Amino acid sequence: MSATVIDGKIFAARLRAAVEAQTAKLKQEHGIVPGLATVLVGLDPASEVYVRNKNKTAEAIGFHSVSYHLPESASEAEVLARVEALNADKSVHGILVQMQLPKPVREAAVLDTLDPAKDVDALTPTNAGLLMSGRAQLVSCTPMGVMLLLKEFVGDVAGLDALVIGRSLLFGKPAAQLLLAANATVTMAHSRTRDLPGLARRADILVAAIGKPELVRGDWVKPGATVIDVGINRVDAGGGKTKLVGDVAYDEAAQIAGAITPVPGGVGAMTIVCLMRNTLIAAALQAGLTPPPV
Repeated sequence: MSATVIDGKIFAARLRAAVEAQTAKLKQEHGIVPGLATVLVGLDPASEVYVRNKNKTAEAIGFHSVSYHLPESASEAEVLARVEALNADKSVHGILVQMQLPKPVREAAVLDTLDPAKDVDALTPTNAGLLMSGRAQLVSCTPMGVMLLLKEFVGDVAGLDALVIGRSLLFGKPAAQLLLAANATVTMAHSRTRDLPGLARRADILVAAIGKPELVRGDWVKPGATVIDVGINRVDAGGGKTKLVGDVAYDEAAQIAGAITPVPGGVGAMTIVCLMRNTLIAAALQAGLTPPPV
Protein backbone atom coordinates (compact mmCIF):
# COMPACT_ATOMS: atom_id res chain seq x y z
CA MET A 1 0.00 0.00 0.00
CA SER A 2 1.40 3.40 -0.94
CA ALA A 3 2.04 6.08 1.64
CA THR A 4 -0.08 9.18 2.13
CA VAL A 5 1.54 12.04 0.21
CA ILE A 6 2.20 15.07 2.40
CA ASP A 7 1.42 17.89 -0.02
CA GLY A 8 3.37 20.92 1.17
CA LYS A 9 1.93 23.11 -1.58
CA ILE A 10 -1.61 22.89 -0.20
CA PHE A 11 -0.57 23.68 3.37
CA ALA A 12 1.80 26.46 2.22
CA ALA A 13 -1.03 28.12 0.28
CA ARG A 14 -3.21 28.05 3.39
CA LEU A 15 -0.44 29.52 5.56
CA ARG A 16 0.32 32.19 2.96
CA ALA A 17 -3.33 33.28 2.97
CA ALA A 18 -3.23 33.56 6.77
CA VAL A 19 -0.02 35.63 6.66
CA GLU A 20 -1.52 37.90 4.00
CA ALA A 21 -4.65 38.45 6.07
CA GLN A 22 -2.66 39.26 9.22
CA THR A 23 -0.39 41.59 7.23
CA ALA A 24 -3.42 43.58 6.07
CA LYS A 25 -4.74 43.67 9.64
CA LEU A 26 -1.38 44.94 10.99
CA LYS A 27 -1.35 47.73 8.42
CA GLN A 28 -4.97 48.68 9.02
CA GLU A 29 -4.85 48.66 12.82
CA HIS A 30 -1.31 49.89 13.49
CA GLY A 31 -0.04 51.41 10.23
CA ILE A 32 2.81 48.88 10.08
CA VAL A 33 3.95 47.34 6.78
CA PRO A 34 6.35 44.43 7.35
CA GLY A 35 9.63 45.01 5.53
CA LEU A 36 11.90 42.25 4.21
CA ALA A 37 15.40 42.88 2.88
CA THR A 38 17.46 40.26 1.05
CA VAL A 39 21.20 40.43 0.48
CA LEU A 40 22.82 38.31 -2.22
CA VAL A 41 26.58 38.25 -2.73
CA GLY A 42 28.02 36.88 -5.97
CA LEU A 43 26.64 35.16 -9.07
CA ASP A 44 24.97 31.90 -8.13
CA PRO A 45 22.04 31.29 -10.54
CA ALA A 46 20.08 29.11 -8.11
CA SER A 47 20.42 31.69 -5.32
CA GLU A 48 19.37 34.47 -7.70
CA VAL A 49 16.17 32.59 -8.55
CA TYR A 50 15.50 31.83 -4.88
CA VAL A 51 15.99 35.47 -3.80
CA ARG A 52 13.83 36.71 -6.67
CA ASN A 53 11.03 34.35 -5.60
CA LYS A 54 11.29 35.57 -2.01
CA ASN A 55 10.96 39.18 -3.11
CA LYS A 56 8.01 38.45 -5.40
CA THR A 57 6.20 36.57 -2.63
CA ALA A 58 6.87 39.38 -0.13
CA GLU A 59 5.43 42.00 -2.48
CA ALA A 60 2.40 39.84 -3.32
CA ILE A 61 1.60 39.38 0.37
CA GLY A 62 1.78 43.12 0.95
CA PHE A 63 5.25 43.55 2.44
CA HIS A 64 7.75 46.29 1.77
CA SER A 65 10.48 44.38 -0.11
CA VAL A 66 14.03 45.46 -0.95
CA SER A 67 16.91 43.50 -2.43
CA TYR A 68 20.64 44.15 -2.54
CA HIS A 69 22.94 42.27 -4.91
CA LEU A 70 26.62 42.71 -4.13
CA PRO A 71 29.31 41.57 -6.58
CA GLU A 72 31.41 38.43 -6.12
CA SER A 73 34.35 40.74 -5.42
CA ALA A 74 32.64 42.41 -2.44
CA SER A 75 34.80 42.45 0.66
CA GLU A 76 33.64 41.23 4.05
CA ALA A 77 33.66 44.84 5.26
CA GLU A 78 31.29 45.84 2.44
CA VAL A 79 28.88 43.01 3.24
CA LEU A 80 28.93 43.82 6.96
CA ALA A 81 28.35 47.51 6.21
CA ARG A 82 25.24 46.60 4.21
CA VAL A 83 23.94 44.43 7.07
CA GLU A 84 24.60 47.20 9.60
CA ALA A 85 22.72 49.71 7.43
CA LEU A 86 19.72 47.37 7.28
CA ASN A 87 19.91 46.82 11.05
CA ALA A 88 19.40 50.58 11.42
CA ASP A 89 16.64 50.87 8.80
CA LYS A 90 13.31 51.17 10.62
CA SER A 91 11.34 50.17 7.48
CA VAL A 92 13.07 46.78 7.44
CA HIS A 93 11.88 44.22 9.99
CA GLY A 94 13.51 41.13 8.51
CA ILE A 95 16.94 40.65 6.93
CA LEU A 96 17.96 37.55 5.02
CA VAL A 97 21.55 37.19 3.82
CA GLN A 98 21.54 34.41 1.23
CA MET A 99 24.00 31.63 2.07
CA GLN A 100 26.46 30.37 0.76
CA LEU A 101 28.74 33.38 0.77
CA PRO A 102 31.89 33.78 -1.36
CA LYS A 103 34.95 32.51 0.52
CA PRO A 104 36.47 35.82 1.69
CA VAL A 105 33.23 36.62 3.54
CA ARG A 106 32.87 34.69 6.79
CA GLU A 107 29.37 33.43 7.52
CA ALA A 108 30.04 33.75 11.27
CA ALA A 109 30.99 37.43 10.90
CA VAL A 110 27.74 38.15 9.06
CA LEU A 111 25.63 36.33 11.65
CA ASP A 112 27.43 38.08 14.51
CA THR A 113 26.63 41.45 12.88
CA LEU A 114 22.98 40.74 12.04
CA ASP A 115 20.44 42.11 14.53
CA PRO A 116 18.79 39.03 16.12
CA ALA A 117 15.43 40.84 16.14
CA LYS A 118 15.61 41.04 12.33
CA ASP A 119 17.14 37.58 11.82
CA VAL A 120 14.20 35.98 10.04
CA ASP A 121 16.10 32.79 9.22
CA ALA A 122 16.99 32.47 12.94
CA LEU A 123 20.65 31.61 12.39
CA THR A 124 22.33 34.10 14.74
CA PRO A 125 23.89 32.72 17.94
CA THR A 126 21.25 34.59 19.95
CA ASN A 127 18.31 32.96 18.16
CA ALA A 128 19.99 29.54 18.16
CA GLY A 129 20.47 29.88 21.92
CA LEU A 130 16.87 30.96 22.46
CA LEU A 131 15.71 27.89 20.54
CA MET A 132 17.90 25.67 22.72
CA SER A 133 16.39 27.20 25.86
CA GLY A 134 12.82 26.93 24.57
CA ARG A 135 12.29 30.70 24.31
CA ALA A 136 12.60 31.30 20.56
CA GLN A 137 10.10 33.55 18.80
CA LEU A 138 11.86 33.35 15.44
CA VAL A 139 12.66 29.83 14.23
CA SER A 140 14.60 28.76 11.14
CA CYS A 141 12.20 28.59 8.22
CA THR A 142 12.59 25.07 6.83
CA PRO A 143 12.57 23.33 10.24
CA MET A 144 9.47 25.31 11.20
CA GLY A 145 7.85 24.27 7.92
CA VAL A 146 8.58 20.63 8.75
CA MET A 147 7.05 20.96 12.21
CA LEU A 148 3.90 22.57 10.79
CA LEU A 149 3.54 19.71 8.31
CA LEU A 150 4.06 17.12 11.07
CA LYS A 151 1.43 18.83 13.22
CA GLU A 152 -1.01 18.77 10.29
CA PHE A 153 -0.38 15.22 9.06
CA VAL A 154 0.85 13.35 12.17
CA GLY A 155 -0.56 15.34 15.07
CA ASP A 156 1.11 14.86 18.45
CA VAL A 157 4.68 13.55 18.06
CA ALA A 158 5.25 13.12 21.80
CA GLY A 159 7.02 9.86 22.56
CA LEU A 160 7.75 9.01 18.93
CA ASP A 161 11.27 8.08 17.84
CA ALA A 162 12.59 10.73 15.42
CA LEU A 163 15.81 10.48 13.43
CA VAL A 164 17.29 13.61 11.83
CA ILE A 165 19.93 12.78 9.22
CA GLY A 166 22.03 15.93 8.87
CA ARG A 167 23.50 18.34 11.41
CA SER A 168 23.61 21.68 9.58
CA LEU A 169 23.03 24.99 11.33
CA LEU A 170 20.39 25.81 8.73
CA PHE A 171 18.28 22.70 9.24
CA GLY A 172 19.53 19.66 11.18
CA LYS A 173 20.32 21.27 14.53
CA PRO A 174 17.19 23.46 14.79
CA ALA A 175 14.97 20.62 13.53
CA ALA A 176 16.27 18.34 16.28
CA GLN A 177 15.60 21.03 18.90
CA LEU A 178 12.03 21.58 17.66
CA LEU A 179 11.29 17.85 17.70
CA LEU A 180 12.75 17.58 21.20
CA ALA A 181 10.61 20.53 22.34
CA ALA A 182 7.58 18.64 20.98
CA ASN A 183 8.57 15.71 23.23
CA ALA A 184 9.79 13.36 20.52
CA THR A 185 12.76 11.12 21.33
CA VAL A 186 15.39 12.50 18.96
CA THR A 187 18.51 10.98 17.43
CA MET A 188 20.82 13.05 15.21
CA ALA A 189 22.81 11.26 12.53
CA HIS A 190 25.29 12.39 9.89
CA SER A 191 27.80 11.21 7.29
CA ARG A 192 29.98 9.48 9.91
CA THR A 193 27.18 7.69 11.75
CA ARG A 194 27.67 3.93 12.02
CA ASP A 195 24.86 1.68 10.75
CA LEU A 196 22.69 4.51 9.48
CA PRO A 197 20.19 2.09 7.85
CA GLY A 198 19.74 0.30 11.19
CA LEU A 199 19.07 3.57 13.01
CA ALA A 200 16.62 4.64 10.31
CA ARG A 201 14.59 1.44 10.64
CA ARG A 202 13.79 2.31 14.26
CA ALA A 203 12.42 5.78 13.47
CA ASP A 204 8.74 6.63 13.59
CA ILE A 205 9.69 9.98 12.00
CA LEU A 206 12.58 9.87 9.54
CA VAL A 207 13.92 13.27 8.45
CA ALA A 208 16.54 13.27 5.68
CA ALA A 209 18.59 16.44 5.17
CA ILE A 210 22.09 15.34 4.28
CA GLY A 211 22.34 16.53 0.66
CA LYS A 212 22.96 13.14 -0.98
CA PRO A 213 20.56 12.14 -3.77
CA GLU A 214 18.33 9.20 -2.83
CA LEU A 215 20.62 8.09 -0.01
CA VAL A 216 17.72 6.74 2.05
CA ARG A 217 16.42 3.56 0.43
CA GLY A 218 13.08 1.87 0.89
CA ASP A 219 14.51 -0.86 3.11
CA TRP A 220 15.74 1.82 5.54
CA VAL A 221 12.15 2.83 6.35
CA LYS A 222 10.17 1.43 9.26
CA PRO A 223 6.75 0.24 8.05
CA GLY A 224 4.21 3.00 8.62
CA ALA A 225 6.82 5.67 9.45
CA THR A 226 6.51 9.30 8.42
CA VAL A 227 9.31 10.26 6.02
CA ILE A 228 10.25 13.94 5.66
CA ASP A 229 12.60 14.57 2.73
CA VAL A 230 14.37 17.94 2.98
CA GLY A 231 16.88 17.25 0.20
CA ILE A 232 16.79 19.06 -3.15
CA ASN A 233 19.31 17.60 -5.59
CA ARG A 234 19.55 18.12 -9.33
CA VAL A 235 20.62 14.91 -11.11
CA ASP A 236 21.05 13.72 -14.67
CA ALA A 237 17.79 12.50 -16.20
CA GLY A 238 19.34 11.47 -19.54
CA GLY A 239 19.09 13.13 -22.91
CA GLY A 240 20.85 16.23 -21.62
CA LYS A 241 18.07 16.88 -19.10
CA THR A 242 18.10 17.07 -15.32
CA LYS A 243 15.51 16.39 -12.65
CA LEU A 244 15.04 17.21 -8.97
CA VAL A 245 15.22 14.39 -6.45
CA GLY A 246 15.37 14.34 -2.68
CA ASP A 247 17.61 12.55 -0.22
CA VAL A 248 15.09 9.68 -0.16
CA ALA A 249 14.47 7.13 -2.92
CA TYR A 250 10.83 8.20 -3.14
CA ASP A 251 9.29 5.33 -5.12
CA GLU A 252 10.86 2.73 -2.81
CA ALA A 253 10.11 4.54 0.44
CA ALA A 254 6.52 5.34 -0.53
CA GLN A 255 5.75 1.60 -0.60
CA ILE A 256 6.78 1.22 3.06
CA ALA A 257 6.08 4.55 4.77
CA GLY A 258 2.78 5.65 6.22
CA ALA A 259 3.27 9.19 4.95
CA ILE A 260 5.97 10.90 2.88
CA THR A 261 6.85 14.31 1.45
CA PRO A 262 7.55 14.46 -2.30
CA VAL A 263 10.39 16.40 -3.96
CA PRO A 264 9.46 18.87 -5.30
CA GLY A 265 6.16 19.88 -3.70
CA GLY A 266 6.82 18.88 -0.10
CA VAL A 267 9.03 20.67 2.42
CA GLY A 268 10.42 23.17 -0.12
CA ALA A 269 6.99 24.69 -0.64
CA MET A 270 6.92 25.67 3.04
CA THR A 271 10.27 27.46 3.29
CA ILE A 272 9.47 30.79 1.63
CA VAL A 273 6.05 31.14 3.25
CA CYS A 274 7.62 30.45 6.68
CA LEU A 275 10.10 33.24 5.92
CA MET A 276 7.12 35.55 5.37
CA ARG A 277 5.57 34.30 8.61
CA ASN A 278 8.77 35.14 10.49
CA THR A 279 8.94 38.61 8.94
CA LEU A 280 5.37 39.32 10.03
CA ILE A 281 6.14 38.12 13.56
CA ALA A 282 9.34 40.20 13.66
CA ALA A 283 7.43 43.33 12.57
CA ALA A 284 4.89 42.86 15.36
CA LEU A 285 7.55 42.18 18.01
CA GLN A 286 9.61 45.23 17.02
CA ALA A 287 6.49 47.36 17.50
CA GLY A 288 5.91 45.87 20.95
CA LEU A 289 2.83 43.97 19.79
CA THR A 290 1.76 40.38 20.44
CA PRO A 291 2.76 38.22 17.46
CA PRO A 292 -0.24 37.48 15.20
CA PRO A 293 -1.75 33.97 15.26
CA VAL A 294 -0.18 32.42 12.13
